[in-house]
Amino acid sequence: MRSSRGVFSRTALVFGLVFLYVPILSMVIFSFNNSRLVTVWDAAHSPTLKWYAALMSNGQIMGAAWLSIRIALISATGAVILGTLTGVALARFGPFRGRTLLTGMTTAPIVMPEVITGLSLLLMFVSLEQLIGWPKGSGALTITLSHITFCMAYVTVVVQSRLAGFDESLEEAAMDLGARPVKVFFRITLPLIVPGILSGWLLAFTLSWDDLVITQFVAGPGSSTLPMVIFSKVRLGVSPDVNALATIMVTVVALGIVASAIWMRYQNRRRERDEQLAAAANL
Repeated sequence: MRSSRGVFSRTALVFGLVFLYVPILSMVIFSFNNSRLVTVWDAAHSPTLKWYAALMSNGQIMGAAWLSIRIALISATGAVILGTLTGVALARFGPFRGRTLLTGMTTAPIVMPEVITGLSLLLMFVSLEQLIGWPKGSGALTITLSHITFCMAYVTVVVQSRLAGFDESLEEAAMDLGARPVKVFFRITLPLIVPGILSGWLLAFTLSWDDLVITQFVAGPGSSTLPMVIFSKVRLGVSPDVNALATIMVTVVALGIVASAIWMRYQNRRRERDEQLAAAANL
């Protein structure tokens, strides 16, 4: 029975990985296709990079890409700051008045349908413009504020889970030695939860860069992000340069994940080495 379960588990794992990654691999391969047909390989000609060159000369796509990158960078940074503070409050402050409300408000964007979130944000921005005259119209500012709102929820969950397994005796020892709570946070707590914060930043950056539904509600004229441009091009018919664009996006995300994994592995080894040196010094 155990052998059959192991075979079934491995088969299911392989099937799942193939189902997920074969379409991505085929998209990467067809980005070098010489034919203008997206799904038909031109065997009469050798692979080409002309679609990447055509992509770089496409002003609409490049402008949307740079706008998406700027929005994602600002949104991820803002979400990390607010999400880290919220996660620390929920993990460290214990029961306090408004805790249930804060928990519900931070987790609501995760479980709420994106259509509802986008519509509610649109109505809020319209109401604010009528009441105080800000923000003036829809654009990059409203997109950034919206992305910070829902990305913050994911960062809060990541940071709170990281603090749940945190050894509080380190903080208590620092305070016993005379360190103030603020200094303990910046010298002890923050360096140890940096891997969680970095993971939350990468997750927020990816979610902001990839968002389509909420962005369509709060975007205005001249503020089309990259997912919006790709979606509009797909509706009119996929062109080979879209494959090249998707390949670049997959490559950037993969490089970011690899770099993050290498950095976190380096940090773990460094922390283990410091712990061993500290233990040797106490002997």
